[in-house]
Amino acid sequence: MSVTSGPLREPHASAAKREERRAAGVACGTHALHDGYTDLIYVMLPIWQKEFGLGYAELGLLRGLFSGTMAGFQIPSGLIAERLGTAPVLALGTALAGTGYCLAGASAGFGLLVVALFVGGLGASVQHPLGSSLMARAFAGPRSMKALGTYNFAGDIGKMMVPAATSLLLVVMPWRPALALLGGLGLAAAAAIFALTPRYGVETTAHAAQQHATGTAAGARYRFAFPVLLSIGMLDSATRMGFLLFLPFLLTAKGATLQTVGLGLTLVFAGGAAGKLVCAFIGARIGAIATVWLTEGLTAVAIAALLPLRLDAALLLLPVIGLALNGTSSVLYGSVPDLVRPERRARAFSVFYTGTIGAGAVAPAIYGVLGDALGVPATLVVVAATVLLTLPLSLVLKPALALRLP
Repeated sequence: MSVTSGPLREPHASAAKREERRAAGVACGTHALHDGYTDLIYVMLPIWQKEFGLGYAELGLLRGLFSGTMAGFQIPSGLIAERLGTAPVLALGTALAGTGYCLAGASAGFGLLVVALFVGGLGASVQHPLGSSLMARAFAGPRSMKALGTYNFAGDIGKMMVPAATSLLLVVMPWRPALALLGGLGLAAAAAIFALTPRYGVETTAHAAQQHATGTAAGARYRFAFPVLLSIGMLDSATRMGFLLFLPFLLTAKGATLQTVGLGLTLVFAGGAAGKLVCAFIGARIGAIATVWLTEGLTAVAIAALLPLRLDAALLLLPVIGLALNGTSSVLYGSVPDLVRPERRARAFSVFYTGTIGAGAVAPAIYGVLGDALGVPATLVVVAATVLLTLPLSLVLKPALALRLP
């Protein structure tokens, strides 16, 4: 028996590795494409304004329509995927996102642009909950945090690559065929997603019963674990958007030019992209709770330290702020699979993303009112103090994370 056990296990392990690579390729590639589609709108807004004579209110409506539709349909996407499976829903969503940009390229006016961006936002709503749950299913256990950090990082790569590629396309062709080409890329990607996404079978009865028993035992004592995790994510997202709202004005008060403000934002975004990847690996090594204390504590201290610094020193600190500001998100997303049974993860991720995106959308309005009343420096102190609320909340999760679900 000892002679044959090795060769029998090796093909099984090799097949599992292939499925992991396929899942990672599909999830990360889809995340890059969809996030690139989302930020591509910023490139197109000035073109649509000139082409159709749109005002700023109409441009804001177009941007908000895409993001609002994407956020609003994430929970239904997760529920539909529980019935139909990840592969068809993820492929259909990607096809709809590509179709949206094809329609935008054929638009003759504002009305069809509204329809196009609604279709695109509807398609984009599937990506976050289903891509995250696919990675969590493929990389079960402690490895899921690293995998989800890599998945998060892929989205930032797409945000840089798709708008940059579009800018190059616009040099050699008009905007309509450029959007048609990019939309066609989404349709081709949808076919690849449907073909390549691993189909995970239904769990065995014994395994499901074991998971249910574990989940029930954990839930009896820590039934509020997921809502607490969501609350931390919402506070983290609100902090990020509040800080980015006031950063340009803080840098301007320090004497920054428009170009320097752009450099400052780039430094924050670059640090943030690195933080999503680095902090996931840190979290896998030292644990989610310790990493939240590290990143959120560093965020609060660094924002407070930024206020009295001269412009040159402030610019040096911005990548560190970006790393801490965005790094927490990977740890939080990576903790969702530890608190939710596998068959509920698509739904849980959809709720989590909807909550955090919603908090990020509301926070600038709230902090804006505070900014008018208190001024920029005092409001940033409030932003830094608010993020510290995540620290005692994270301690509630410690015993629940110790009872990691299978």
